[in-house]
Amino acid sequence: MFQDKIVVITGGAGGIGRCIRGEFEKAGAKVCVIDLADNPYFVGDIGEEATVRRFAEKVIADHGHVDYLINNAPPLFKGIDQCTYEEFNYALRVGVSAAFLLTQLFLPHFAPGASIVNISSSRDRMSQPFSESYTAAKGGIAALTHALAVSLSGKVRVNSISPGWIDTGYTVYHGSDALQQPAGRVGNPLDIANMVLYLCSDKAGFITGENICIDGGMTRQMIYHNDWGWTYQP
Repeated sequence: MFQDKIVVITGGAGGIGRCIRGEFEKAGAKVCVIDLADNPYFVGDIGEEATVRRFAEKVIADHGHVDYLINNAPPLFKGIDQCTYEEFNYALRVGVSAAFLLTQLFLPHFAPGASIVNISSSRDRMSQPFSESYTAAKGGIAALTHALAVSLSGKVRVNSISPGWIDTGYTVYHGSDALQQPAGRVGNPLDIANMVLYLCSDKAGFITGENICIDGGMTRQMIYHNDWGWTYQP
């Protein structure tokens, strides 16, 4: 299904991105990664406009087109107590602006049947204290998703995934860590990669503008102090 398809993945050197990359490669795709960490294709900071432009130019020079764009690079995680104005803007550049710019640069080069998948977070709809830079960026890319889906109607399908707790080390948790989640376990990168490949496939041809939350049911669980064993201890 993905044999010789051209896949672009931001933040593809580790964690969820590395898993997505591996699954596409197993399926025969050619993957172009940009990451701050060492990788075989392009090392660079997508928070810098010039770097994003150089990366896009290389992809088109090497392959001539793009089939799938996966905007996965994680933004800075800092709260209002410590995050500077520049750091906040940097988080938005990594988490939202780079996805916008790559889409814009690749727009003339997307192949028929192309798909974009943006990696948001369940934090696009819920928060912990002091998570403003990350949460704002993840909320931004979720909204950017449906805006792009409408603008690129008939040309490129655009969807996003909002992961919950994903352990990139594939740790198997027991006790409360697992049982607090309706699915009974903590997630792993394959839970996200499998959905990315599905959304890029022809099987998802009628899905666009959608945000799919993969969090083991956590955001659907109502929590009240002293109900069902939940207690709040500030």
